[in-house]
Amino acid sequence: MTGAHSTRLARRDQVLLLGALGGLVVLCWLYLIEMSRGMDDMSAAMGMTPWSKADFLLMFAMWVVMMVGMMVPTAIRSVLIFVRIGAREAERDRSFVSGYWFTAGYVLIWTFFSGAATLLQWLLDQAALLSPMMVSNSAFLGAFLLISAGVWQFSPVKDVCLRHCQSPVMYLATHFRPGISGAVSLGIRHGLYCLGCCWLLMSLLFVGGVMNLVWIAAITAFVLIEKLLPTGLRSSRLSGWAMIVTGVGYLAWGLVN
Repeated sequence: MTGAHSTRLARRDQVLLLGALGGLVVLCWLYLIEMSRGMDDMSAAMGMTPWSKADFLLMFAMWVVMMVGMMVPTAIRSVLIFVRIGAREAERDRSFVSGYWFTAGYVLIWTFFSGAATLLQWLLDQAALLSPMMVSNSAFLGAFLLISAGVWQFSPVKDVCLRHCQSPVMYLATHFRPGISGAVSLGIRHGLYCLGCCWLLMSLLFVGGVMNLVWIAAITAFVLIEKLLPTGLRSSRLSGWAMIVTGVGYLAWGLVN
């Protein structure tokens, strides 16, 4: 494959990917907006009876859509980097692999996380620790989640994962493997770094509301800032202290009331 041809493929794939991923994210947010409108009725119905299999599947679907809507925008830069690397590799007589496969591996990680989050939500609901609107009604649970997320912001694992997400070029280039399986595998590994960076931040959805659109947007914006700005490590330290202090205040408020 000539360099000019592979470059054209990369540009075309980038344009198509941006359009497809942008459309997917918009659809996810439209779904969340529509679902939030009927949240009162749905939450009241689920709060009155034990979860059925259909309820569990509905919540799982909601989490998957929410994670795609939140996390795919934060991964677009890495997807485009993968496409450019793939184009260069294609010049070495290797077939060009679309960035869709890399994205599929990334989304797979957040799909597994969605399953774990759905199970956690079910457990919290069974323990009567969530309100019908899927918000923690326990000051101790809210404080625990806030403090845990704050402490994680200082952990070495968080630092490693955040540095990878801020500068993924060398990792993607070094671990690039030709073929669909190589693209999916690399997407999975990149997704694991992203998960390590953000998993406890996602638990804060139980503090602000799983279907609170403003809260969802705020967490999404924070993740974008952490990943894209050079001050990401500094902001993670500041946000860590803010979460810990808020968690302590949350706990004190719970003890007083």
